[in-house]
Amino acid sequence: MKRRTFNALSLAALVTPSLCVAQSFPTKPVKFIVPYAAGGLPDSVARIVANKLTEKLGQSVVIDNKPGGNGMVAYQALISGVNDNHSFIVSDGSMFSITPLINKSANYSIGRDLLPVSMIAKSPLFLVANPKTGIKTLKEFVEKVRANPGMYTYGSSGIGSSHHLTMESLKADLKLDIRHVPFRGSGQSVPALIGGQIDFLFSALPSMLGFLKAGQVTLLGSNDHKRSTQVPDVPSISEVVSGFDFAVTIGAIARAGTPTDVIKKLSDDIAWTVKQSDVVEKLNAASIDASGLGPDGYKKEIERENLAMAKAGKAADLKAE
Repeated sequence: MKRRTFNALSLAALVTPSLCVAQSFPTKPVKFIVPYAAGGLPDSVARIVANKLTEKLGQSVVIDNKPGGNGMVAYQALISGVNDNHSFIVSDGSMFSITPLINKSANYSIGRDLLPVSMIAKSPLFLVANPKTGIKTLKEFVEKVRANPGMYTYGSSGIGSSHHLTMESLKADLKLDIRHVPFRGSGQSVPALIGGQIDFLFSALPSMLGFLKAGQVTLLGSNDHKRSTQVPDVPSISEVVSGFDFAVTIGAIARAGTPTDVIKKLSDDIAWTVKQSDVVEKLNAASIDASGLGPDGYKKEIERENLAMAKAGKAADLKAE
């Protein structure tokens, strides 16, 4: 009897600390560190989710914008801050897939330095054309560009951006020759497309809706693996290139050493949050699809995206500096 009692107490000693962590989290406001200025896609997702997540957690969820270094400033803020298990990065996948391709000092990795918590959402970019090209479908895009190597141009938000690497991957897969014109963000590239300085562009749908209604752009396809529910008549590029998937992912990341129970609780609560009708409505209004993938699923998504971007980076001849 004494041995059974001792064993039971020993087991309780092992289990209780873990349970206490899960039951006590969060004990104070949760911080979402966003590697971009306010107004961008990850920031918008973080704010939409934070409002509802606050209700679920019983603690405030605050947004801390730390732009700079393609995610490096946010990473340093996370690892140099107090390790209280209440701070997380909310970023798009480029911080893990693109930044290491262009920044030698970005030597962090998922699983060693950072831990996946939840893939919160996913948002496609759309291939759009200036009407002067006369191209109205994805099929015509492939045929005309292939028949006229070097004649057409496309813009991007800058070298190494998701917009740039999506097109470079498409060029490599379909053997297309389109000249790249990099800009400093969508604030420059979108007006260039509307003004006819460039022929094509990958862009988020909200940036195009007004121009689409005015007949100033033509939607050709999305870079997600499936058609968007927002514009179901527009094909996915994966219908032309099997497995093509460069849609922007946004997720929550923890620093290494964060207890598994904390990660699970936050992941579960995010999954609940992004299923709420008011959150789904706000996300969809910005052409964002809710996800809520847990740590394992999100890790696989990060690994898939890293491989795809590495291939695109090679095609674009990106060099780390």
